[in-house]
Amino acid sequence: MDTATALGLCAAFLTSVAFVPQTIRNFRRKQVGDLSFFTFGTFTAGVVAWLGYGLMIDSLPVVAANTFTLAVSLLNLWQMWAYRGNVAAPHDSPAAGG
Repeated sequence: MDTATALGLCAAFLTSVAFVPQTIRNFRRKQVGDLSFFTFGTFTAGVVAWLGYGLMIDSLPVVAANTFTLAVSLLNLWQMWAYRGNVAAPHDSPAAGG
């Protein structure tokens, strides 16, 4: 593996796993009222475009990163739909330091 591909895979890993803590937090709290559907929806559309681009240029780092990120982003969107009526518990409020 050449240096550029290794660097690309490292960057792909770091930027892709950045969304995992949010997803875990969503599952634990069962509350996503502080997330923007428009932001995650737009982001997901961009990830789909990047994935298509990566496939067109046959770039492993771009395809790998965006395949994983698409799965996590779709999971976040699903959580936003599934937990849409849930309200944050008092200990999760900004005033309580949550």
